[in-house]
Amino acid sequence: MSDVEMVRTDLFIGGGWVAPESTEVIEVVSPATEEVIGRAPHAGTADVDRAVAAARAALVDGPWPAMSPGERADVMAALSAQLQARSMEIADLITAENGSPASFSLMGQVFASTMVLDYYTELARTFAFTDERTGIMGPVTVRREPVGVVGAIVPWNVPLFTTMLKLAPAMAAGCTVVLKPAPETPLDAYLLAEAAEAAGVPAGVLNIVAAGREVGEHLVTHPGVDKIAFTGSTEAGRAIAALCGRLLRRCTLELGGKSAAVICDDADVETTIAGLLPASTMNNGQACVAQTRLLVPNSRKAEFTDAIAAAVGALVVGDPADPATQVGPLTSARQRERVEGYIAAGRDQGATVAVGGGRPAGFDRGWYVEPTVFADVDNGMRIAQEEIFGPVLAVIGYDDVDDAVAIANDSEYGLSGSVWSADVERATAIANRMQTGTVSVNGFMIEFCAPFGGFKNSGLGRELGPEGLAHYLEYKTVMYPTGGM
Repeated sequence: MSDVEMVRTDLFIGGGWVAPESTEVIEVVSPATEEVIGRAPHAGTADVDRAVAAARAALVDGPWPAMSPGERADVMAALSAQLQARSMEIADLITAENGSPASFSLMGQVFASTMVLDYYTELARTFAFTDERTGIMGPVTVRREPVGVVGAIVPWNVPLFTTMLKLAPAMAAGCTVVLKPAPETPLDAYLLAEAAEAAGVPAGVLNIVAAGREVGEHLVTHPGVDKIAFTGSTEAGRAIAALCGRLLRRCTLELGGKSAAVICDDADVETTIAGLLPASTMNNGQACVAQTRLLVPNSRKAEFTDAIAAAVGALVVGDPADPATQVGPLTSARQRERVEGYIAAGRDQGATVAVGGGRPAGFDRGWYVEPTVFADVDNGMRIAQEEIFGPVLAVIGYDDVDDAVAIANDSEYGLSGSVWSADVERATAIANRMQTGTVSVNGFMIEFCAPFGGFKNSGLGRELGPEGLAHYLEYKTVMYPTGGM
């Protein structure tokens, strides 16, 4: 990737490239080398004001609101084609920005994103935006109209994917979007903007202003914004929810997780670990859905613990650009300090490091942490209760199924989970008792046709599926009490 492609000077607002009002610059630092690899403008509040104005103009006066759902779908399909044509370029850039292993980036960072876009493209073609009902006094038309201007705030771990969880349903609904990427990963959003230009996305439908938290708060509270869609930490989600609540502003929040994988006493060790480990350490452990609490039967605790530790210890740690790498560096020095703090807390509270626990040998530069497995973990420990967001797993023993379910549900979070058993019916019965938004049986997946989101402190609302589209629509009832239509 050339230096020219890694240095950006303008913002994408109103369908074009404009000079920022702010003079601040974001320096993008490689997690692998700790060197500056790119720069982009840090948007200010005046830039957000321009972006919201452009989105509002596109919503009211542009061609977008006059398009049929099928016409919007055609634009979305063109955007998907543009992103797919640049898929490797986008994957490589995200790897450079946040350290995501190349072995994960192409599918997990890019193609998963275009698959979400493709799903909503087809849903826009078939979704019933109006329906007719028979009322007591006469016919009724129920219309589903766009909620308006959406402020989309996304994190650094899977930046394009979390963007598409918001942009795709917003476009399908007929909304316009102001996207705020995280300051750690501002560069890949420029490729999205270029793809939008090439696809003919009308001016103002997508506007992009990378910035930090203070500017993000300005977007959340901006009077020209109708809805906020946020992915990030539970702490930040609470702050956004409070602001939106005061303003009676619609919001959806996809927040943290501390997912439990319940391994039953009849599970095959080799098969289970082969399926579970990628779900536990994906994206260097920086995934809200990571299966990080591994619940194993006490009757087979030593067997499973030894096997899990051996498998984690064999993971290839290295340069994220190397296709052989399974675990790369954490995204920032701050994130490594956070993860190392949890490893220290695990030791202090009496858990045993079965493998890892330090920094890998041979890496003098880069924010690397050894993939780590803790044994002898009590579910009340911090490493079992708090989201670490790194390659750190906790093995927790249980006595029977009731005990396993109780431990799995003993969490402030409820985003994901899994059950592993030779008996699918038994596993399903356990899954149905878990207080979490998504559960996989003998595997791990997210289905784009089904709602994704969390119970408890893992968020509000849902993304994906028709349920995800519903959050970008307002309902209008038109009644004809005289019987005429």
